[in-house]
Amino acid sequence: MRTLFLLVACFAFGTASADWPDRAVKIVAPFAPGGTADTLGRLVAAQLSERFKQSFVVENKPGAGGAVGSDLVAKAEPDGYTFVVSGIASHVIAPNLPRGTPYDPVKDFTHVALFGGPPAVFAVNPSLPAKTLKEFIALAKQQPGKLTYGSPGNGTQGQLVAELFKREAGISVVHVPYKGAARAVQDLLGGQINAVSTTLTTASGQIKGGRARALALSSEKRLPDYPDIPTFAEQGYPNIVGTVWFSLSGPAGVPADIVSKLNAAVREALHSPQVTERTRHDGIAPNDLDAGQFTAFVQEELKRWAPIVKASGAKND
Repeated sequence: MRTLFLLVACFAFGTASADWPDRAVKIVAPFAPGGTADTLGRLVAAQLSERFKQSFVVENKPGAGGAVGSDLVAKAEPDGYTFVVSGIASHVIAPNLPRGTPYDPVKDFTHVALFGGPPAVFAVNPSLPAKTLKEFIALAKQQPGKLTYGSPGNGTQGQLVAELFKREAGISVVHVPYKGAARAVQDLLGGQINAVSTTLTTASGQIKGGRARALALSSEKRLPDYPDIPTFAEQGYPNIVGTVWFSLSGPAGVPADIVSKLNAAVREALHSPQVTERTRHDGIAPNDLDAGQFTAFVQEELKRWAPIVKASGAKND
């Protein structure tokens, strides 16, 4: 009797997977509107909605460096109708902070596809008398503890990059955490903070418009669209290299056929003209990792960043 029940259950579950999606799919963006997670999530969601002829709806659930929204998805039913815009902040940095996260970044999720991501940028208000990173360091040493920088929040890579920079440069600059990168950039323009450390995606418009001055990028090399912005590495900080990557993940146990179907659709979306036209200018390159390769990538990133997070002194909200 038990065997018959299992066969019936498996048949019903398989049929449901084959029909997926037959209703709206929710994608949680665990950061505030206007940031890179939100932007990439909505760009990909629009392409998925068109591909599957069903709504892929993005909902913002910010807090704790992406951990709040990620935890909601970790606890959701693995039926293929709830996903999260995961990423380095929520699935690599936050788990390595002092309080950790209520979820395991690998075991509690089905990692579906890598979106990629932009480098971090360290930018200042143009009124600040520092046109280079070297000049900013000199200014900070003249006024220890007086200058401020904003980030998208405690435990984000924006904070991690800035804290590593402070540590290696030997300067004291006060961190002002925000609930999202867009708010930090707004306050930079308003003069409430002197600098910001966030994704290039969030600040690119202000940098191009001359309303913010970029001093360094965390990319390995200078970007073609930003030839005048030097990297941290070329200015003497080779440890500050990496992208603020984002991705798509669901709760553990999402059916393999849904994962395969969604991974292929996301990769197709990332290569579409509608997405590449928007992301190329921010230094985001599409990738071709399948779900298994992406999961391995997350595991490698955890190993790489764990000691750096701990050494930086970054803390939770």
